[in-house]
Amino acid sequence: MFNKILIANRGEIALRILRTCKELGVKTVAVYSEADRDAAHTVLADEAVCIGPPSSAESYLKVPNIISAATITGADAIHPGYGFLAENAEFSEICRDSDIKFIGPDPDMIRNMGDKAYAKITMMKCGVPVVPGSEGIVEDIKEAKAIAAEIGYPVMLKASAGGGGKGMRIVWEESQIENAFQTASAESGAAFNNPALYLEKFIENPRHVEIQLMGDQHGNVYHYGERDCTVQRRHQKLIEESPSPIVTEEVRRKMADAAILGAKSVNYEGAGTVEFLVDKHLNFYFIEMNTRIQVEHPVTEMVNALDLIKQQILVASGEEIKDKPGKLSGHSFEFRINAEDPDKGFRPSPGKIESLFFPGGFGVRVDSHIYHGYTIPPYYDSLIAKLIIWGNDRNEAIKRAKRALEEFSIEGIKTTIPFHLKVLENEQFIKGEYDTSFIDKHFSK
Repeated sequence: MFNKILIANRGEIALRILRTCKELGVKTVAVYSEADRDAAHTVLADEAVCIGPPSSAESYLKVPNIISAATITGADAIHPGYGFLAENAEFSEICRDSDIKFIGPDPDMIRNMGDKAYAKITMMKCGVPVVPGSEGIVEDIKEAKAIAAEIGYPVMLKASAGGGGKGMRIVWEESQIENAFQTASAESGAAFNNPALYLEKFIENPRHVEIQLMGDQHGNVYHYGERDCTVQRRHQKLIEESPSPIVTEEVRRKMADAAILGAKSVNYEGAGTVEFLVDKHLNFYFIEMNTRIQVEHPVTEMVNALDLIKQQILVASGEEIKDKPGKLSGHSFEFRINAEDPDKGFRPSPGKIESLFFPGGFGVRVDSHIYHGYTIPPYYDSLIAKLIIWGNDRNEAIKRAKRALEEFSIEGIKTTIPFHLKVLENEQFIKGEYDTSFIDKHFSK
């Protein structure tokens, strides 16, 4: 086991990792920007090192500063959390070259799975169903038109190195493809320093379902069920649940087998997620693999009764996976509580928290780094808390979620709590009958 882990992140995930480290008896090092000097993770860690000014580019993304902090404090491992450097192959490589264990996959794994076109080819080779489209990068507009004509419209252009909805364009007819190609490529180049695109059939009215995996250094890969992440706004997840209300036992088995097959084909190590689109006939298609822990990992923890962060750290230290999956128990939701104003297009709402009350009771969990008097800085992601609910079944979990959201009080800023309460009143959501256009159909002004 590691002696000391540096947590190369901030906010709720930094605190989440820190707590598990303490339970494992592992010392922790927090890194923080000048804007996060009073953050909870800096106060609770065994050691804390300032790594730069508020800007992410000058602090949480500044690799030399993070490696220096690890070296100075004697940390023998780094946990990147999610976001920031979690899927940065160069950072993983520098950690390895500095004799510091990166808690995640090796650099080549991150690089290969992060290239969505390469990942798609890899999955195709081992028999995982993929969305029809280009076999790799689309070189130019002429090739894009040819492929689109072959598979039929609508199609979607996607950034090969992308994520978070950037560099993506839906094309409904040939007359739109030239402009879509140019804008998606430019956006991808600006966001990821890589303008390459690939093209695939646009699956209409899909569900977004992902399989949680864990692989160890001994060749074992296990799955812990699925998460339904269909409730999204501009490709950003807002509510997640497990199990999916549409997935049958047979489909779950087939999806999990496909995910494990793909992960084993690349000797995957650590926590990872294989994401699928599922159509109305329950056909599923691979779209990408995330080589990190996900924001929504707690819903999987609740229905499996396990600590995925603990499992991730143990695997990185060389242990075999001990917590093998069993039958999923009950139903869980995660509601992302963002410092945003839903009535004004989800505009960010940083500021000082003047009053705060967290909900509690059986089956209610809150993962958060905020506290009374804390000032939410304007420099980072707007996620400030995650409300995780467990119930014996989906109906009970929805009722418990309503009660908890009504208790949840944050004053001084705008949050997405009122939005979530509206979603829980929607008949389509209650029935589990919705797709990725749900928010646009029911909550867009």
